[in-house]
Amino acid sequence: MYDDILVPTDGSETAEAAVDQAVDLAEKYGATVHALYVVDVDATNLALGTEQVERVRRGDLDEMPEVKSKADEATGYVADVASERGIAVEEHVTAGSPARAIRKFVEDNDVDLVVMGSHGRSGLSRVVLGSVAEKVLRRTRLPVLVVDVHGDHVE
Repeated sequence: MYDDILVPTDGSETAEAAVDQAVDLAEKYGATVHALYVVDVDATNLALGTEQVERVRRGDLDEMPEVKSKADEATGYVADVASERGIAVEEHVTAGSPARAIRKFVEDNDVDLVVMGSHGRSGLSRVVLGSVAEKVLRRTRLPVLVVDVHGDHVE
């Protein structure tokens, strides 16, 4: 049923809440887990200069130790949890708007399921802050399991 499961991660507690669910499903179905870290170029555009943003877009993180370290730590957490259960993991790093980059990864790869965390916000806070999980859920044509930070399934 599921051969390839995508877990988008930014290394936050919210993202980590989804990892156990993804690993459980991967174990059940013999699936590969794909850990995806997206460098949010819109958020980093002000902190980084134009030249560094272009490096991130090209995937050239070797000269950006802080960004590379954060990406490695986030995807490494997924790999560590999965490897404890004997699950194969592929780590990926890309740049862009997170929801758009996740959808592009899904389109370009043979992903069967996306498992991601959410803060479970509602009302005005969700409208003002936006929700990557909601955008992925609404604009992706495959199953998306959303796990809130407290461990409850949202959708």
